[in-house]
Amino acid sequence: MLAAETRRIYESVMGGWVYIMTNAPHGTLYIGVTSDLAARVIAHREARGSEFCRKHGLTLLVYAERHETITDAIAREKAMKKWKRQWKLRLIRQGNPDWLDLFETING
Repeated sequence: MLAAETRRIYESVMGGWVYIMTNAPHGTLYIGVTSDLAARVIAHREARGSEFCRKHGLTLLVYAERHETITDAIAREKAMKKWKRQWKLRLIRQGNPDWLDLFETING
Protein backbone atom coordinates (compact mmCIF):
# COMPACT_ATOMS: atom_id res chain seq x y z
CA MET A 1 0.00 0.00 0.00
CA LEU A 2 2.80 2.41 0.85
CA ALA A 3 4.54 1.86 -2.49
CA ALA A 4 1.35 2.68 -4.41
CA GLU A 5 0.80 5.85 -2.37
CA THR A 6 4.43 6.92 -2.85
CA ARG A 7 4.13 6.37 -6.60
CA ARG A 8 0.89 8.39 -6.75
CA ILE A 9 2.53 11.30 -4.91
CA TYR A 10 5.64 11.14 -7.12
CA GLU A 11 3.54 11.13 -10.30
CA SER A 12 1.48 14.11 -9.16
CA VAL A 13 4.62 16.12 -8.31
CA MET A 14 6.60 15.18 -11.42
CA GLY A 15 3.84 15.15 -13.98
CA GLY A 16 4.64 14.35 -17.57
CA TRP A 17 4.98 15.73 -21.07
CA VAL A 18 3.90 14.49 -24.48
CA TYR A 19 6.02 16.07 -27.17
CA ILE A 20 6.59 16.02 -30.91
CA MET A 21 10.02 16.32 -32.54
CA THR A 22 10.66 16.88 -36.25
CA ASN A 23 13.48 17.61 -38.68
CA ALA A 24 11.63 20.28 -40.70
CA PRO A 25 8.15 21.77 -41.08
CA HIS A 26 5.85 18.97 -42.21
CA GLY A 27 8.81 16.57 -41.98
CA THR A 28 9.20 13.30 -40.15
CA LEU A 29 7.41 13.27 -36.78
CA TYR A 30 8.26 11.56 -33.51
CA ILE A 31 5.89 11.51 -30.55
CA GLY A 32 7.43 10.88 -27.16
CA VAL A 33 6.69 11.09 -23.45
CA THR A 34 8.93 12.17 -20.58
CA SER A 35 8.88 13.56 -17.07
CA ASP A 36 11.78 15.93 -17.87
CA LEU A 37 11.17 17.67 -21.19
CA ALA A 38 14.33 19.78 -21.24
CA ALA A 39 16.63 16.82 -20.57
CA ARG A 40 14.86 14.66 -23.14
CA VAL A 41 15.04 17.28 -25.90
CA ILE A 42 18.73 17.84 -25.17
CA ALA A 43 19.27 14.08 -25.41
CA HIS A 44 17.57 14.03 -28.82
CA ARG A 45 19.65 16.98 -30.02
CA GLU A 46 22.87 15.31 -28.90
CA ALA A 47 21.88 12.02 -30.62
CA ARG A 48 21.43 10.30 -27.26
CA GLY A 49 17.64 10.10 -27.58
CA SER A 50 15.71 7.49 -29.49
CA GLU A 51 17.28 5.62 -32.38
CA PHE A 52 14.42 6.85 -34.60
CA CYS A 53 15.26 10.50 -33.84
CA ARG A 54 18.96 9.86 -34.45
CA LYS A 55 18.29 8.13 -37.76
CA HIS A 56 16.03 10.91 -39.06
CA GLY A 57 17.80 13.91 -37.52
CA LEU A 58 14.83 15.00 -35.43
CA THR A 59 16.08 17.90 -33.33
CA LEU A 60 13.23 20.43 -33.43
CA LEU A 61 10.64 20.47 -30.66
CA VAL A 62 7.41 21.63 -32.34
CA TYR A 63 4.76 20.54 -29.82
CA ALA A 64 4.63 19.93 -26.06
CA GLU A 65 1.70 19.16 -23.82
CA ARG A 66 1.93 19.04 -20.00
CA HIS A 67 0.01 16.47 -17.95
CA GLU A 68 -0.57 16.24 -14.22
CA THR A 69 0.76 12.68 -14.05
CA ILE A 70 3.16 10.64 -16.13
CA THR A 71 0.42 8.01 -16.40
CA ASP A 72 -1.86 10.55 -18.11
CA ALA A 73 0.98 11.58 -20.42
CA ILE A 74 1.67 7.97 -21.39
CA ALA A 75 -2.00 7.39 -22.17
CA ARG A 76 -2.11 10.52 -24.34
CA GLU A 77 1.10 9.53 -26.15
CA LYS A 78 -0.30 6.09 -26.96
CA ALA A 79 -3.51 7.61 -28.29
CA MET A 80 -1.67 10.20 -30.42
CA LYS A 81 0.59 7.56 -31.95
CA LYS A 82 -2.54 5.92 -33.37
CA TRP A 83 -3.71 9.16 -35.01
CA LYS A 84 -3.59 9.81 -38.72
CA ARG A 85 -0.69 12.01 -39.80
CA GLN A 86 -3.05 14.83 -40.80
CA TRP A 87 -4.45 14.97 -37.26
CA LYS A 88 -0.93 15.32 -35.86
CA LEU A 89 -0.07 18.06 -38.35
CA ARG A 90 -3.28 19.92 -37.47
CA LEU A 91 -2.45 19.72 -33.75
CA ILE A 92 1.00 21.20 -34.37
CA ARG A 93 -0.35 23.97 -36.63
CA GLN A 94 -2.97 24.96 -34.04
CA GLY A 95 -0.37 25.66 -31.36
CA ASN A 96 2.66 26.41 -33.51
CA PRO A 97 1.57 27.57 -36.99
CA ASP A 98 5.10 28.61 -38.00
CA TRP A 99 6.66 25.32 -36.84
CA LEU A 100 9.10 27.17 -34.60
CA ASP A 101 11.50 25.25 -32.37
CA LEU A 102 9.82 25.57 -28.96
CA PHE A 103 12.75 24.39 -26.88
CA GLU A 104 13.97 27.85 -25.88
CA THR A 105 10.43 28.97 -25.08
CA ILE A 106 9.77 26.03 -22.80
CA ASN A 107 13.30 25.76 -21.37
CA GLY A 108 13.83 29.49 -20.91
